[in-house]
Amino acid sequence: MKKVVNILTVIGFMFFGAIHSTFAQEATEQTFHQVLKQRFIEGGPEFMGIVLVALILGLAIAIERIIYLNMATTNTKKLIASVDEALSSGGVEAAKEVCRNAKGPVASIFYQGLDRVDEGIEAAEKAVIGYGGVQMGLLEKNVSWISLFIALAPMLGFMGTVIGMIGAFDAIAVANDISPAVVAGGIKVALLTTVFGLIVAIILQIFYNYIIAKIDSIVNSMEDASISLIDLLVKYKK
Repeated sequence: MKKVVNILTVIGFMFFGAIHSTFAQEATEQTFHQVLKQRFIEGGPEFMGIVLVALILGLAIAIERIIYLNMATTNTKKLIASVDEALSSGGVEAAKEVCRNAKGPVASIFYQGLDRVDEGIEAAEKAVIGYGGVQMGLLEKNVSWISLFIALAPMLGFMGTVIGMIGAFDAIAVANDISPAVVAGGIKVALLTTVFGLIVAIILQIFYNYIIAKIDSIVNSMEDASISLIDLLVKYKK
């Protein structure tokens, strides 16, 4: 495992070193921001602007989801211990008060289960399962839009590539010449739109994978905590 990490580290340094040397040649007279702005303009406002909008919207949704998921993360073991203590000392109402004062989807699920415990363990279990599905839907809210922007950005880039190549062949037809100077402009636009589309997709993909992993972690905690709650209710009813 250490060898794999070391190899990946070396490859990463080589990759970023190559990128740095490439931009360093252009940055002798211009800053990175100026070079990026120039490349963006050269790519054409039609497709580059749409790709930029996809990046902005995708990042906005991703940041909102990350904040929401971090706020939804709770210490389930501590909550279970508090509910167990409240059930033993003050009964169901005390346990419900503990859940009211706690935040996160696990506390909300616990409250729904405790609210139905008077109707029996099966009713409480159904309430926990049903409300767990509701909380899962809230966790996954708007995540599908990020995957849409991940797919849309490179497709827009490829569309710009096709249009750029069409422009290059039109230039060849008009000039009746196939020299590099004639086709360079169209090919340059084609490559720039592809690069920017792929960069946007890579950035959003990283955020998307983090969000999905965070949701899976919270859902696993919800399921484990729900099982523990049912066990507590069974013990309390005896």
